[in-house]
Amino acid sequence: MGAEVTSKSFSREQRTRYRARLLENLDRFAGFLGTAEFADTASIGVELELNLTNDDFTPALRNTSVLAEIADPAFQTEMGAFNIEMNHPALSIRGQGLMELEESLRRQLNRADELAAKAEANILMVGILPTLTPSVLDGDAWLSSGARYAALNTSVLQARGEDVHLSLTGAETLTQYAKNIAPEAACTSLQLHLEVSPSDFAPAWNAAQLIAGPQVALAANSPIFMEHVLWQETRIELFKQAIDTRPPEMRNQGVRPRVWFGERWITSIFDLFEENVRYFPALLPEVSPSSSGTTESGAPLLPELRLHNGTVYRWNRPIYDPGTHTPNLRLENRVLPAGPTVLDVTANAAFFYGLVHTLRTSDRPLWTRMAFKTATDNFLACSRLGLEASVYWPGIGDIPVAELVVRHLVPMAADGLRELGVDDALVERYLSVIGERARSEQNGAAWQVSVLNKLEATGFDRASALAEMTRRYWHHMHSNEPVHLWPVD
Repeated sequence: MGAEVTSKSFSREQRTRYRARLLENLDRFAGFLGTAEFADTASIGVELELNLTNDDFTPALRNTSVLAEIADPAFQTEMGAFNIEMNHPALSIRGQGLMELEESLRRQLNRADELAAKAEANILMVGILPTLTPSVLDGDAWLSSGARYAALNTSVLQARGEDVHLSLTGAETLTQYAKNIAPEAACTSLQLHLEVSPSDFAPAWNAAQLIAGPQVALAANSPIFMEHVLWQETRIELFKQAIDTRPPEMRNQGVRPRVWFGERWITSIFDLFEENVRYFPALLPEVSPSSSGTTESGAPLLPELRLHNGTVYRWNRPIYDPGTHTPNLRLENRVLPAGPTVLDVTANAAFFYGLVHTLRTSDRPLWTRMAFKTATDNFLACSRLGLEASVYWPGIGDIPVAELVVRHLVPMAADGLRELGVDDALVERYLSVIGERARSEQNGAAWQVSVLNKLEATGFDRASALAEMTRRYWHHMHSNEPVHLWPVD
């Protein structure tokens, strides 16, 4: 969940004042970056978006009731009434840090699931809930309470000037219009945070962009939307289309989408904030009364800049946090879908943190040997095809992504984790999950599609097959067996 706002709509005067404030914030941020001392603990953090289902695994539009039962500030609303979000506190990756993360996630989710049952709901970790249907996203019942969500919905539709057009082609084709941005709520993700210093941010972001393709291929878990089999990670394209503020004419002119991979390697975190202000109109132009305020340490609050940053949906997003005592900068990796299991989630995190560390500290960065467009092409190919995709990799050329992961990226991630001080036993525990998933080519998406096909071959219709597949998914999710070991029969 992003920062809350107080208004559901905004006047022209508010937008004018907000633009001026945004430019002031950007100037203050530029000056502050050059002189300030930032936190440098290299801590990691996790946000996990979750789906709520009824006992028949249809969407449960009851997040308010579920959150009341959970009664834990770590759990918050998300845009959809069938979603909640869990925020895990930052911790160190050194030593047993990854095991602490895994055990804490499992403990918190188990408790939340037990309490959600009191509101007659189940919690499911998956990139897109397979049982979503158009009727769920019609009307207003799908939308969580809160001015921010209503304002986003209104602002996106006003900017477009027409209904949201969805057009997705994968194994099947889906074309439809939506009267709201409800399809965005279907997309639930795992977001990984990495705290970095100003000097380390650009190498970390470039490294994260470089590996986004292999990341999404490994973790793909969103193959079905509105009862159609689409991309292996449909969430990537669906999110882009669902919250696209551009009418067709603007797309044809090359105007950038708000869900954005980017277009160049960067040299500073400032590059990204400057692009945000330069390219993207405000969606939530709420002017803060404390725009020039600072924290106790003297860090500027920059509320307009931070609010605006939360409405530009980069797959690797820069975060400026003024903190209380010491400000910090974070890289927020948003590529991954939720699930399938806590073990898979932690393994995905280990792979990301280890690989980014190796790449960003190398003497000759790999991204200097690859065009940014190639990284974009890799990302889209892997989103479409998952572990069946091929990618281009510097020094290697074209290679199946599964082979790239096993032969090259897992060893690099292992080196990075060891340099970060992770215990050897945990390096083996989590990266063996990644390696075996790549060897088997069974991620969450592949498992979902295989089971769906088998059920339909035995006589299930599509709706019944999706419900039964989701029931089996829920059972295996609770087993905590990694997804590459899940049976498809």
